[in-house]
Order: sequence, then C-alpha cells, then structure tokens
Amino acid sequence: MVSAVTVPLTVVPDTTQQAIGYPSLFLLVLIGALVPVVPTGALVSSAAVVAFHRAAPLSMVLVFATASLAAFLGDVALYWLGRRGMRSRNGSRWLEAIRARAPEERLEQAQEKLADHDVTVLVLSRLVPAGRLPVMLACLIADWPVRRFVRGNLPACLAWAATYQLIGVLGGSLFDEPWQGVLAAILLTVLISVAPGVWRHLRGPAAP
Repeated sequence: MVSAVTVPLTVVPDTTQQAIGYPSLFLLVLIGALVPVVPTGALVSSAAVVAFHRAAPLSMVLVFATASLAAFLGDVALYWLGRRGMRSRNGSRWLEAIRARAPEERLEQAQEKLADHDVTVLVLSRLVPAGRLPVMLACLIADWPVRRFVRGNLPACLAWAATYQLIGVLGGSLFDEPWQGVLAAILLTVLISVAPGVWRHLRGPAAP
C-alpha cells in the first residue's frame, strides 16, 4: 500500500513541472525574440540543466525543440513586422526597435558581411552576442523577402538552441544540485554576452 501511494506522489509533480515548464519556455523565448530584453540564452541553458538532472533524453529533445521553434517563430514575426515598417511611410515601432539596437557601425559591418557571405552571416548572427538585430536590419535594407529570410533563419535558430543547450549541459554536469548548475549556466551565458563589448572597450576605437 505504501508503494502504491508514493509512486503517484513522485510522478505527478514532475509531470506538472513539464506541463508548465515547456509552454513557459516557449512563451518566454518567443517574447525574447520579439522584444530583445529577455535573456533567452540563459533560459534555454537553465531548462537544459533541469532536463540533464532529470536524466530523461526526451526532456532534452523537448527543450531543444521548444527553444528552437519559439526562436524561429519570434524571428520570423519580427522580420515580417520590420518589412511592414520598411514599406510604411511612417515606419513602425517594431522597425524602430530593431534600429535602436543596431548601431551604425554594427549595421555597416553586417551589410558588408551579408553582401559577401549571404545566408551564412544570418546563421552566425544568432551565435554572436548582439549580432542578430544588426544582421536582421541589414536583411531588411537589402529587401530580402520573408521566404529567403526563413531559409537562413531556420538553421540559425537550430544552431542557437543547440549551443545554449550544450552550455546548460556543461553547467549541469559540473554540480550535483540542479540549482547550482542553473546558476553556473546563467553566469556563463552572461559572460558570453558581455565579453565582446568588454573586448571592444578594452581595445579602444579602431585606427582610422
């Protein structure tokens, strides 16, 4: 009788966590793609830590699928809204939000690389901190149709989700407790995100 009672008590909470966790991850990553203030990389890494400690391969697959799909849909939606803004006489707040996060210097670099390497730059832009929006704006200025953007953005989102999931697995493997792994993964993603800016600051302005 004891075992019959304890099994549901251990299974139900885990099932409930999954039922809440995956939709929450999807929603937060989707919002983070549309409004780039949510640390989506840290979210994916944290979810990967929890999945790693659960020792369930299906959980890892679901984290990857959820994160990559949400990032893809968010990027495509933002690009579509940006194209509408480009064609509108008065622009749009979505287009202005993209421009506000794409400094002129970064935009010029993105345009040059996009002209030289085409879709490859779009794939790499999601792996470079603060690289997604300048390249997206460069695609908008180059008048890429949504279909062309989608073809390049799909592998970009898959690579992005896999990278941050691996960061989470690394953090989870270093510690016995999930919360310790989550903290390590968050610190690592923050370090990755700020490292390029710190490097540019230490290097100083480029020589003319």
